[in-house]
Amino acid sequence: MTNPAAAPFHSGFVAVIGRPNVGKSTLVNLLVGEKIAIVSPRPQTTRNRIMGVVNQQDAQIVLLDTPGIHKPKTRLGDYMSKSINDAMQGIDGLLVMVDASDIRQADHSIAQTYAKSDLPNFLVINKIDLVHPQDLLAIIQGFSQYPFQAILPISARKADGTDTLLRELTAILPEGPKYFPDDMMTDQPERVLCAEIIREKALMYLNEEVPHGIGVEILSIKSPNENFTEIHASIYCERESHKRIIIGKHGSMIQKIGSAARKDIEGLLGVHVHLDVWVKVRPGWRDSLADLRTLGYSEN
Repeated sequence: MTNPAAAPFHSGFVAVIGRPNVGKSTLVNLLVGEKIAIVSPRPQTTRNRIMGVVNQQDAQIVLLDTPGIHKPKTRLGDYMSKSINDAMQGIDGLLVMVDASDIRQADHSIAQTYAKSDLPNFLVINKIDLVHPQDLLAIIQGFSQYPFQAILPISARKADGTDTLLRELTAILPEGPKYFPDDMMTDQPERVLCAEIIREKALMYLNEEVPHGIGVEILSIKSPNENFTEIHASIYCERESHKRIIIGKHGSMIQKIGSAARKDIEGLLGVHVHLDVWVKVRPGWRDSLADLRTLGYSEN
């Protein structure tokens, strides 16, 4: 007696786009099952296109987390916009995300533009735990004018509705190979992940005026043995006054940032970590091609 044919395997790439701060990275982290993208209440936290791999029994979904759609004001902003455009190339599906607690005209403009895509596309209404059900119904009605394949209300923070989202994504993926091994969760190298963790902690602890002008450079990573890694990093800022804030009184702020980052990096690498972080003033680094290249924000 012959064995029945194995069910076909499905795989593909899905971009996640939307305004800054609607929860794209939180969703990607949840679906991947590991923290591969930093999260923060600050707008424009994500600066690169970040790939996250979701493995299921019969499918592999490769999610592309993107920077928030915004009008660029610097060369860094141009790079972020290019990252969004690059993520749209060669994909099999599209998630357009909005924040249920903060619907803006820009969300409708984005929805109107991307609902016209020939790709399978979904509108994801995130943060439904923050609004009343009656208000959610009105939001759904407001976006139903756009020709999305489906509107999916979710809470990425509470993992509400995300099973349905995964089923919908799996259903639209073409038959294809497993692009990445089961133990690969992202294409981000350790150096980039470590830099992003440091930046996340800076975003967490610093006040409103500083975070947009922060970048992190990993100067060196050395592992003298399999249980210990030594990392040296610099935080870029644009003003001397910002440097003083980042360092803090008697070094209290930079110690707080470094200590929190070290704990997360140890969790990432699985070894004891010694982390040294310095602060450099680089006026206008967001418009400097050389500085952007150093920080990994330039492809040229």
